[in-house]
Amino acid sequence: MKNMKKGILPLLFAIVGAFVALWVYTNYFNAPKIVTIKEDQPVQYASLPAIPGDLPDLSFAAETSVHAVVHIMVTQKGDYYASNPFYEWFFGDREYQQETPQRQGAGSGVIITQDGYIVTNNHVIEDADEIKVILNDKREFTGKLIGADPLTDIALIKIDEKELPFLRFGNSDDLKLGQWVLAVGNPFNLTSTVTAGIVSAKGRNIGINPNRMGIEAFIQTDAAVNPGNSGGALVNTQSELVGINTAIASRTGSYSGYSFAIPANIVKKIVADLTEFGEVQRALLGVEISDVTAEIAEKYKLDKIEGVFVGAVVDGGAKDAGIESEDVIISIDDVKVNTTAELQEQVGKHRPGDVINVVVKRDNKKKQYNVTLRNKHGNTEIVKKEGDGVFGAELEVVSDKEKQRLRIRNGIKITELNDGKFRDAGIKEGFIITDVNKRPVYEVKDLKYIINNASGGILIEGIYPDGELAYYVFGIK
Repeated sequence: MKNMKKGILPLLFAIVGAFVALWVYTNYFNAPKIVTIKEDQPVQYASLPAIPGDLPDLSFAAETSVHAVVHIMVTQKGDYYASNPFYEWFFGDREYQQETPQRQGAGSGVIITQDGYIVTNNHVIEDADEIKVILNDKREFTGKLIGADPLTDIALIKIDEKELPFLRFGNSDDLKLGQWVLAVGNPFNLTSTVTAGIVSAKGRNIGINPNRMGIEAFIQTDAAVNPGNSGGALVNTQSELVGINTAIASRTGSYSGYSFAIPANIVKKIVADLTEFGEVQRALLGVEISDVTAEIAEKYKLDKIEGVFVGAVVDGGAKDAGIESEDVIISIDDVKVNTTAELQEQVGKHRPGDVINVVVKRDNKKKQYNVTLRNKHGNTEIVKKEGDGVFGAELEVVSDKEKQRLRIRNGIKITELNDGKFRDAGIKEGFIITDVNKRPVYEVKDLKYIINNASGGILIEGIYPDGELAYYVFGIK
């Protein structure tokens, strides 16, 4: 018993000591540290972006514009004649008919008049055999091509209907960087889609038009645009049409940050020309130009990097007015121009015969000139469409350089293709005609002579710029 008592006492002291140790550790060593902040001490918060209270209400523009934007479905079909080495091995050197599989495409368009005129991109309807227009209310119509301009990528079509919702043109020159805009279209065949963004840049040249006469002065926005949006509307917050959505900057083929639209002021002029004359009246200033760079500014001792440099002056408006090579054009009709795209945009709004005010810097001093714009023939007359021309085609003699590259001795190239037998046969723009009815052609007059003296059918032989040989046959009656 005595021994048991001696064993219990140490155990009790150990238990009590353990509780004391635990209490001391909990209260002095493992206790949470609480720091109070006095009222006079500055409190630091993570900074949050300010949310403006005056964000624009885009619902009116969206609701109004969506009814005036249409879905365009196109179908391409037709036959053409082409060479085939296997066919020739068995049956000799002759043409055979290759059936082109039917192809379909889609895009958008904008109704601009209540009686059915619709503007879209040329690349949406190019080479289409059938054009179907689907309204926002699901009604469907057959579209008729009124005219197209590949140099600006604008086309005008018409449907037979009245009292349609339409958009009015706004002034694209008034657009400012940072201004809110809406892109309306049918991406991925998702009809009536509206996205919003701001104007990121103006007068942007992205080099998608290979023709040296092409006009690129795009409005750049960050509104989401995808395949199928081409030909759709870019509108401001007042629901005015300020551009036609045309392209995206993307490595994947889908939207990745920026989209580009043709300014409404250019679109309006192209539409007016096509409806009034059937052909675009392209005005030329008569100068060879380039952007002013730091190297040019240093070489020609310019006091400022601004404007557009005149490398050469050709016969015509600018030369007659007094503009000289090495001048720097800084404004047209009081609108500043700092890139070739901006200059082309301002000139592109005019017709031959129009007089524009041009301010240049020469020896770092400003000079002002009134320039009468000319047409491609060097005069101020309106260029009228001459029926179908040669079966609807405009042609030019192939350059020696291209002959050498393609290893041909002769040929005339189709530079512009309108409605006519050539297009109906499936011939594409850019095709080089080398032989007609087995006779070589060297000039356009050779083609006309052979056609005028032919009876029955016409055999066209030639080559495309990529080296593809092709043959086409059609009747002339």
